[in-house]
Amino acid sequence: MYDHRKLGRELGLFGTDPLIGAGLPYWLPDGAAVREALEEYIRAEERRAGYRHVYSPVLGKRELYEVSGHWAHYRDDMFPPMDVGGEEVVLRPSLCPHHAVIYRSRARSYRELPLRMAELGGMYRAELSGVLGGLTRVRAIQLNDAHIFCALEQVAGEVEGALGMIRRAYEAMGIRAVRYRLSLPGDSGKFVAGSEVWERSVGVLGEVLRRVGVPYEVGKGEAAFYGPKIDVQVADGAGREFTLSTVQVDFHQPERFGLQYVGADGAKHRPVMVHRSIIGSVERAVAQLVEVHGGAFPGWLAPVQVVVLPVSEGEAGHAEAFVERCVERGLRARVDGPERGSLGARVRGARLVPYQVVIGAKEAAEGQVALRLRGGRQVGVMAAEKVVGRIGGVVGARRVELW
Repeated sequence: MYDHRKLGRELGLFGTDPLIGAGLPYWLPDGAAVREALEEYIRAEERRAGYRHVYSPVLGKRELYEVSGHWAHYRDDMFPPMDVGGEEVVLRPSLCPHHAVIYRSRARSYRELPLRMAELGGMYRAELSGVLGGLTRVRAIQLNDAHIFCALEQVAGEVEGALGMIRRAYEAMGIRAVRYRLSLPGDSGKFVAGSEVWERSVGVLGEVLRRVGVPYEVGKGEAAFYGPKIDVQVADGAGREFTLSTVQVDFHQPERFGLQYVGADGAKHRPVMVHRSIIGSVERAVAQLVEVHGGAFPGWLAPVQVVVLPVSEGEAGHAEAFVERCVERGLRARVDGPERGSLGARVRGARLVPYQVVIGAKEAAEGQVALRLRGGRQVGVMAAEKVVGRIGGVVGARRVELW
């Protein structure tokens, strides 16, 4: 059982400092490499699925969140407003109000729907000190967020598409969902009113879950304040559950922001807003990866993907040349030379690196390398260019398997 808080620091992925503040981790180079790989993956998957990416500010006027409903229903989880030139400005707790404003920045036609808008954006939650922990509960969050503006008859298809993206992402990351939860409103006052709208939203989500054959449980009181959602639950090394991915149906904010599109009949219609997050926050995703893999990440996520081990100083130039080939192919590679100890010691030191390339005098003379995989499997001696091509292909396909 791995604890990402301990192992993440031992591996040099992230750290914290009281001077920066609780719940505000910083990313070290190896952790930044994992995070960047995740971000590149999700952006590519979103582009492939027809999403367009936007950027929006992490600040907004208090009035923005009064319109969205966050100020009335979510204020306790928001940081206090700042007075800027006589205006009250807050750090955003969510990206959806910004995306609603971007949607309404010009007139929209039914021909544009579904309009899929995505952003890897920062948001901030005023979490209490007692619940902060590692990367799973933080105050500064980088969220893989998206909002789909669509017609009512398109909602089910978009929800199903989002669930498919979540399933494929989990396969690529080598993690699994412990359960799916259909999160419904509770009896508290934190949920917006409108029973008919809630029933319609719950019906759509339940129908899609049943159609795709995903067993699910009902969680009363776990909904977002503006609508029900599907929560994809994962578990940490201690068996504690938390939500990583979500899909939500929202009729509330389109109405609050006065969102419209012109239909085929020439009349104005209200779109539905589908919120979805495939890998959730980058922080929670990396925490889960550390705890599941114990630092032995899938090849495409590993901070260092290839370590090159020259047997002696005589092969140092060949090792550097092999690293250059790897870097040209987009791989993260380094040389661990004889100055770092015996070959056996260097192999043990690089035990978490997916690919270990050994170059002795014979391999150097013949333009070959001896390849071994993480875990000790000996692939054998092969042409250097062939090894680079094969590793690049596996990493590029974002497979969990190394060979």
